[in-house]
Amino acid sequence: MNKQLQAKLKTLPRSAGVYFHKSAAGEIIYVGKAAILKNRVRQYFQATRDMDVKTRALVAEIHDTDWVETESEIDALFLESEMVKRYMPRYNILLRDDKSQLYVRIDMKSEWPHVGFTRNPADDEAEYFGPYYNGYALKKALRYLRKTFPYYTKTPKTGDRPDLDAHLGLAPTGMTSDEYHGELRKLISYIKGNRVQLVRQLERDMKTAAGLHDFEKAVRLRNRLQNLKELQRRIMFGDKEFLDISKDKALADLRDLLGLKKIPARIEGYDISHMSGTNVVASQVVFVNGVSSRSDYRKYKTRIEHNNDFYNMNETITRRLSEKNLKAWGVPDLMLIDGGKGQLDAALQARDARGQQQIPFIGLAKREEQIVIHHSKSGVVLNKEKLAELDGYTTATEDFTLINLPHATHIVKLLQRIRDESHRFAVSYHTVLKRAKQTASNLEEIPGIGPATRKKLIRTFGSLRAVQSATPEQLTAAIGEARAQLVARYLPPQ
Repeated sequence: MNKQLQAKLKTLPRSAGVYFHKSAAGEIIYVGKAAILKNRVRQYFQATRDMDVKTRALVAEIHDTDWVETESEIDALFLESEMVKRYMPRYNILLRDDKSQLYVRIDMKSEWPHVGFTRNPADDEAEYFGPYYNGYALKKALRYLRKTFPYYTKTPKTGDRPDLDAHLGLAPTGMTSDEYHGELRKLISYIKGNRVQLVRQLERDMKTAAGLHDFEKAVRLRNRLQNLKELQRRIMFGDKEFLDISKDKALADLRDLLGLKKIPARIEGYDISHMSGTNVVASQVVFVNGVSSRSDYRKYKTRIEHNNDFYNMNETITRRLSEKNLKAWGVPDLMLIDGGKGQLDAALQARDARGQQQIPFIGLAKREEQIVIHHSKSGVVLNKEKLAELDGYTTATEDFTLINLPHATHIVKLLQRIRDESHRFAVSYHTVLKRAKQTASNLEEIPGIGPATRKKLIRTFGSLRAVQSATPEQLTAAIGEARAQLVARYLPPQ
């Protein structure tokens, strides 16, 4: 350990946070989280015979360490997952190996929703919270919350006797469906970070119940408040990280490099997905303070389907910058287009047509990970001193400048993260539409089966596979005997 690092470690705080181990070249080689940064980071440099080979190799390569403090362990958990996905450090193999991030799933449209976990969010109208990387810590946090806001972990069956969870007060008992939905909304409010507001509401309800001499209800609410206070001492649960934006190196460097007026707190990324001009969709992902904000994601289906990504991008940005959407979603600080000069130019034409020239636009070309800017229209001013500091260089065409930075820089890692997320979101939506169209096209080939009947079949059975697996009696009950015979004739059972 060098003297500079040794002196730096003496300033480690005793708060929760995320730490970044760096090599002599400045590459981030490991990202980790800690309940107490001072204790966890210093452990790496304590001589021990029990240290495994991977950790010994890591420690031997550490030249510098940085850290970011967070308000709680769960915030550190979330920030760690974002940073691992952004920088893909070499020594995080154990975290990344055959694993993906975990989401909390709640289907509020169900009569009796249950709280579950998934690694692959679907476009099924359920609410997803996350992502989180450490599944154990996430499930532990939900177990604590369940004592305050009882919920089902699987859909209950009508007539079932109360199970052990119900007797322990972990599952709702004696509630109507509407009351249960109300309790889940409180749970979601807590997940979203509205802790203080929720505590104040419970305190008001408790005082009101006591004033009405409903002491049984007042005691229940008092116990909830005590559980929440205990929860705050254990682990704070939130899907947002409270990172000081001025400490995010990538955002600060991006502001300086592009000559932006302020740090880009809200960055939006866009991508197009289709198959030979069919089921054309676009994605809009949002990163706030450098971290994905899934609740702000939006998706578009283009009004005209054709194989022209320039037109598709132009239509998407035109719709995003409509007066209605600007009022509802706000004005981004920076917009990132997945693509090169053509896609960026199409987006800039849409922006200028909407009269929003103050919004900076850049592109990210896939092959060389070049940042693409327009000489006069992008709304940025390239800082050549910052470019040299980052060991970058430029190549220019008549209208565009291509910025080449080392792929290990903070800026490239952040833009790659946003670009990859916009691509993932676009492809997932395209896949959903493609499957739905395949199902619809098979039913459309059956003579005598119109749109209303097709819709009823899918609504009743859920999928084409389920329709094919249905018995003649089930089909007859759903659409009548004559139509059931047509479906059975043209769709043989699987």
